[in-house]
Amino acid sequence: MAFLRGDEVEVCSKQVGFVGSYYAATVINNYGNKSYAVQYKNLVTEDKSHPLIEIVSADEVRPLPPKVSATGFASLDVVDAFDNDGWWVGKVSGRQGFDYFVFFDTYGVEIPYPTSRLRPHFEWVNGKWVSKKRV
Repeated sequence: MAFLRGDEVEVCSKQVGFVGSYYAATVINNYGNKSYAVQYKNLVTEDKSHPLIEIVSADEVRPLPPKVSATGFASLDVVDAFDNDGWWVGKVSGRQGFDYFVFFDTYGVEIPYPTSRLRPHFEWVNGKWVSKKRV
């Protein structure tokens, strides 16, 4: 799928320490469908003076996932948790009160989140969104 200037996308980070995270961005340039210049919505330059702009590989870019309102999750549901300015893939490992505990396999940590910071996880596969409900 080719993205055009102005398209809203998510960028999947492949950098060490950020694997499994997705960041909202806007395409600002298309370099022949092999890479894109993107401007992040929530990430800023080191001096915090401007939104961060990066050139990323086309395989790191996907459209925004569908907005699905979720009122609750079950144990082992695969979810995205909003933290550190991006969405991180994990699985629900428990619940206490209004918080869901999310376990992140990649980092071996469990963190509680309110429902407002969770969304169902979807994968972009062959040009279609596929729900990844359980592991």
